[in-house]
This record gives sequence, structure tokens and C-alpha cells, in this order.
Amino acid sequence: MLPVLVAGLLSVAPAWHRAPDEVDVALVLAVDISTSMDPDEQTLQRQGYVEAFRSGMVHQAIRSGMLGRIAVTYVEWAGAHPHVQNVMVPWTVLESPSDSFAFAERLAHAPIRREAGTSISEAIDFSLALFSFGPFLPGRRVIDISGDGSNNQGPLVTEARDRAVARGITINGLPIMLHRTDRREDAMLDAYYRDCVIGGVSAFMVPVRDRGQFLTETRAKIVHEIADTSETIGLVQPVGSASKTDCDTSESLWDDIAPSPHTPDSSVGHEL
Repeated sequence: MLPVLVAGLLSVAPAWHRAPDEVDVALVLAVDISTSMDPDEQTLQRQGYVEAFRSGMVHQAIRSGMLGRIAVTYVEWAGAHPHVQNVMVPWTVLESPSDSFAFAERLAHAPIRREAGTSISEAIDFSLALFSFGPFLPGRRVIDISGDGSNNQGPLVTEARDRAVARGITINGLPIMLHRTDRREDAMLDAYYRDCVIGGVSAFMVPVRDRGQFLTETRAKIVHEIADTSETIGLVQPVGSASKTDCDTSESLWDDIAPSPHTPDSSVGHEL
């Protein structure tokens, strides 16, 4: 009876375990919700991603892949405190325009939050862990970081970047530079992202210096990430191992104004 039973179990095993979907790329959209961005900017930032997935250009980029499907998730992040890295839209496989429209609608109706702190390093580590939970087999894995400040909490950003790159993951950036600032590290945020944040195969970043660029640059960035084209006009890529930026600057400044940057502030409330 045992061989018959084993044969029966094996015969139904495929029904229990659905094979993972193969996708051209698995893309984590990791979006800054720190309080340094005002509510209007956060609304505009969200709208940029919503409109991108409603765009025919993005639909065409998905169809242009070898498999014609991608997986994407939308994450919001702020400081290094617990519960400020949140998945707003979980991993979703997009194949048809209707899939992309549904993703956009779900994102459009998700609440917009604001939290204290800027921990790009925690955002990268959180995003890296998400690849272990996706029910798919990606040809490429990409983390897309957008934000308006340099790392001021958590581990060193270069350490987090190097951990992800060592796993074969590409990190791209969308530094948001809408405000004039006297802080050198924020005034040079594009260089900071270039030298300290992005990395991996075909990594690039696209600075946003004007509100009108949110829609166009966000869409162009996502199209490039999905299609993985060789066209690099308008994209800023890493300069190599000879970094010209002090990647530790923000951590040093945070130490000067807050002696315990890694200790959660109990006065700040967090959503679960």
C-alpha cells in the first residue's frame, strides 16, 4: 500500500505547489515619506508613480521584455525607528495594461503618511529582504530609491548598498532637490546619490529639480528600469570606485545634534 500512497501524493503535488512566475524584473519602489517633504510634494510624488503605471509608455516597456511581465511592490520609508518602512502595495505581477491600471488604482487609494528621519540604509535593507518573499523568478532585481535627503539614521548607507549589490541587485535613485538649502550635503544630493546610494549593473539616477519633473522623470525612470535599455542620455551613472562625496557626512551631522540617533524616539507615533 505504501508505494501506491506515495505515488498518489506525488501525482497531486503539482496542484499543491504552483510553479513561481518568471518575470523580466522584480522592482521595489522605495519612496521617502520623511517630514522634510511637505504634504504637497508627497502628494505630487505619489501621483508621479500612479500616472507612470497608467502610462502607455510603461505598458509598452512591460510588453517589450522577453517574458512580457514584471513584478513590482511599493514601499514607503523614513527613519530607522520600527514601523517606518511599510509595504503599501505588495508584490504584484503586471502583464497586461489592466494589471498596471489596477496597481495604479490601489496605489492611488493608499493613505499618504509622514514620518521622522531619513534612513536610506534601512530602506535598502528592508527592500532587499522583500525579494525573499516574492512568488516569482526574476531575471533582474532592482531597488528604486527616491528621497530628498541624505542618510541620517541607521547603518552607513554604503554598507547597505554594498550588501544589496553583492546579492546581484541594482539600486537606482531619484534624488528630489526642490528646495534651496544651506546644508552642503542636501545641496549636493545628486552627487550623494551618485556616489553613495546607487550601485550594481546598469545603475543610474535621475535628479528632480522642478515640480513639473515628477511626472515625466518618474515615468522615464520606471520605463528605463523595466526595459533595461542601453540608452543612458539624461541618466547619471556611478563614477566608479573613486567616490568624490563624503558618504558619512549625514551620520556625523546627526551625531552632533542627536547623541543617540539609533535609539527610537518614544515621542514619535508609528503605525503598525
